[in-house]
Amino acid sequence: MDIIFMGTPDYAEVILESLIAADDINVISVYTQPDKPVGRKKLLTPPPVKVLAQKHDIATYQPNRLRDKDVVTELLKQKCDFIVVAAYGQILPRAILDHAPCINLHASILPQYRGASPIQQTLLNGDKKTGVTAMLMEEGLDTGDILKIESIEVDDDEMVESLFARLTDVAASLTLDVLREFSSLTPTPQDDSKATHCKKITKADGEVAFKDAKVLYNKYRAFTPWPGIYLSSGLKLKKIALCEIQNKHQAGEILNVTKQSIVIGCEQGSIEVFRVQSPSKKEVDILAYINGKRLSLEDILS
Repeated sequence: MDIIFMGTPDYAEVILESLIAADDINVISVYTQPDKPVGRKKLLTPPPVKVLAQKHDIATYQPNRLRDKDVVTELLKQKCDFIVVAAYGQILPRAILDHAPCINLHASILPQYRGASPIQQTLLNGDKKTGVTAMLMEEGLDTGDILKIESIEVDDDEMVESLFARLTDVAASLTLDVLREFSSLTPTPQDDSKATHCKKITKADGEVAFKDAKVLYNKYRAFTPWPGIYLSSGLKLKKIALCEIQNKHQAGEILNVTKQSIVIGCEQGSIEVFRVQSPSKKEVDILAYINGKRLSLEDILS
């Protein structure tokens, strides 16, 4: 079968790689986002999907706007059986949606967590289960009929990078299953009354306070390594663990000091802190930090 693939980041790269490796699938072209400046030197860097596509000599397109007439006209010249979309980053216009069945791989159990950050939202809410939904695309945001869902369990201390990697593997496998089983699948409409949405993560989302230990820890799980979590002072909490969630404490109070960590009280619960980083300084272990600040038991970390 002939496939047009649309995607941009690592998540999409792994799915594309599985399609390329499949003997019964021919990826005729790839659409991805334009190269972007990355890092302090703002080096123009291609997205992972482009690098993989070019490695396999697959025709690659990087339109600024997929909706532009010339872009749509070019795509419609390409005969295909399916269009597979995974974290592409642009809305597909009606003309493309009508060209062939458009299948999207979304990293949540829809209609929960429509939008840009479903994996982080899963961790922020402390969910025990998540998954990947294969759906038929329509003009709404993640609102199309469901083709198939694969679910996985989420560990209490699982971090976003680990969950991202597991869901990516699920998505790659699910994509192949759905393409091969498509004629036997029955699209099921989503229950819009149960829909929830999640927004694009920004750096500001990483600010935390010693209010609720569980909320703080879930932000750590969801936002490490980016944008990271930090106090209003700018102090980054680089490595932490959840101690307990039941007892009440003075916010920020140092409750205990061990050989490798300190325990910090929250208004609800407490956390253990191992490593921190002050603004514009190197990451250090917490004992070096509190010794430098002359902090000890019952002092406030801020």
